Amino acid sequence: MNILDENVNGSQRQLLRSWHIPVRHIGYDIALQGIKDESIIPFLCQLRYSTFFTRDLGFYRRSLCHTKYCLVCLMVAKGEVAVFARRLLHHPEFDTQAKRMGNVILVSHARVLVWRRHAQSEERLNWPLLPSSSRTLC
Repeated sequence: MNILDENVNGSQRQLLRSWHIPVRHIGYDIALQGIKDESIIPFLCQLRYSTFFTRDLGFYRRSLCHTKYCLVCLMVAKGEVAVFARRLLHHPEFDTQAKRMGNVILVSHARVLVWRRHAQSEERLNWPLLPSSSRTLC
């Protein structure tokens, strides 16, 4: 299950859904609006294998790695959330739910940074080159 933090605009939720990417949006489809940051992790632990997308960079911490969820911190503009969420979901390292679980990921224009469970250091990944026909999408 892909979950958007309530700090993500509704237009980004609609864009993801138009691309047939299933998402739930905190405060709209799932959980209560105004849920506190400290309640997000226990909430994710109650769900089954979720990927949580947020613009709150406070979630990018190694200590938050857990097998039941994936945290994705998007260091992009509000209007770019859907595009970068989609790019991450299509990245060869994260294109399945199983590959994402246990990771805390920081997404930016330049690269992807990852904390993996039991890793001693942060991993840096580059974005794969897009086919020329897809470059305008991202």
